[in-house]
Amino acid sequence: MKGIDLSKNYYLTYGKPMLEKDFAEYLDRITVGLVGDGSECFGFDDDLSLDHDFEPSFCIWIDSELESKIGFKLERAYAKLPNEFLGYKRKILSPTGGNRRGVLITEDFYSAHGCYNPDLIDLVRLPSHYLATATNGEIFKTADTEFMQIRNSLINGYPEDVRLKKLAANLVLMGQEGQYNYSRCVLRGELGASQLAIFKFVSHAIHTIYLLNNEYCPFYKWAYKGMRKLAVLGELEPSLVFLTETANDKEMFECKQEMIEDIASTIIKELKAQQITTATCNNLETHAYSVTDKIKNPNIRNLHIMDGEN
Repeated sequence: MKGIDLSKNYYLTYGKPMLEKDFAEYLDRITVGLVGDGSECFGFDDDLSLDHDFEPSFCIWIDSELESKIGFKLERAYAKLPNEFLGYKRKILSPTGGNRRGVLITEDFYSAHGCYNPDLIDLVRLPSHYLATATNGEIFKTADTEFMQIRNSLINGYPEDVRLKKLAANLVLMGQEGQYNYSRCVLRGELGASQLAIFKFVSHAIHTIYLLNNEYCPFYKWAYKGMRKLAVLGELEPSLVFLTETANDKEMFECKQEMIEDIASTIIKELKAQQITTATCNNLETHAYSVTDKIKNPNIRNLHIMDGEN
């Protein structure tokens, strides 16, 4: 069973009746679901995930004003729910907070992920995995709450100017690491440094592909797994894995150089299909500046070209 299914079934069996019985007058101010840190919130959990954070539990989000009224009572009611469900045991929650599950304050939850009412510059500079974590999972009980208002404002991806700025930053770094630094490191015999250049190229390529889908790139250990589900250029995942898994000796050098240029060409083709570049070459840095020219907001357009790389 997936962790998110365990959580939802546990909520429907025990959590929902508890809220409807003891907190009926506040139901329109309460949101329930499973969102946040942990592979189970992304639906990426497997047998290895069973050793941590895999338990029958869920999140209850309320605002700070409601927390002052019923927070303690709600915490106690949640803590009294059955400790075992379908053969899985709940962990003991601390009443002083700091947990991933249980009663959470909306402002604290989003602030912890850097996205409590962010402005456009904040979004440019905020690491994408923070946003991926803040918008993943599933909502079991929705309401017109601040939690849902913020979630709905973030869940469909970046505002276009922010997306373009982050694309430009990742494109220019892809070009520097893959089309420039990689070959120079190999030709100098710095094979370790050449592999670092490959890692950086691949990392920025992954971020670029997520941005071309207007999706938030999750933490690096889930980036490949999430990429396989992307509609746009998800098929590049095996090529990127190949680049990081192979050596940089003479036999592989030309092959990897050619693959880097093929990946660049494929990405540039998609940039053109989305009509966000007018450059005609295969130089990723040139396309980065062309993408920047499409940004309408001058405050974002005038940021340093590398601002927004993560």
